[in-house]
Amino acid sequence: MLTIYGRANSINVRKVLWLCDELGLAYGREDWGQGFRDPNDPEYLALNPNGLVPTIRDGDFTMWESDAIVRYLAQREGRDDLYPAEPRKRAIVEQWMNWYGTSFGQSFRYAFHALIRRNPAFADQGRIDSSLRACAGRVAILDAHLAAAGGPYVAGADLTLADILMGAGVNRWMHMPADKPPCPAVAAYYERLSARPAYARWFNADNP
Repeated sequence: MLTIYGRANSINVRKVLWLCDELGLAYGREDWGQGFRDPNDPEYLALNPNGLVPTIRDGDFTMWESDAIVRYLAQREGRDDLYPAEPRKRAIVEQWMNWYGTSFGQSFRYAFHALIRRNPAFADQGRIDSSLRACAGRVAILDAHLAAAGGPYVAGADLTLADILMGAGVNRWMHMPADKPPCPAVAAYYERLSARPAYARWFNADNP
């Protein structure tokens, strides 16, 4: 049995949960992280020395880092549609996955904690505004790409691991309580994702 360690309101845990549902995998889950069991507990640190979620255990195999986990699971299931074997197709998926991790996903962090999580440690209005501007710029890049490429997904005709990451970030952007510039291609993309039962289960208006 695959076991996922991590709280279900973590964006990184939800990426893994969404993919598992898309793959039709059976799994168990244990709540670890903020508000639940402390991931700095020695029991958890024995699985993941970083004290972060998620971690998975697949039989006698344990690993951490959500993006590595989704790659592993897609390859384990032989899903070349999600993670192509052909080098150029895979490179495009990797390009957008890396862009999410180094650019888009980082841009909304401060504003998200300030405006949605209401974390008092994120109360600097200047940094909130800067985060919102940065995120709007990243969303504009994604919007232009989707409009030009015609999608319907980030890497083309099929849902891929690039969408597993991008869909998580777009959900947070769409529910950010702030004025946002219009991005019609991203809005249409979000509607397409929301029509997928596995996405709707883990990313909805009540669970940004």
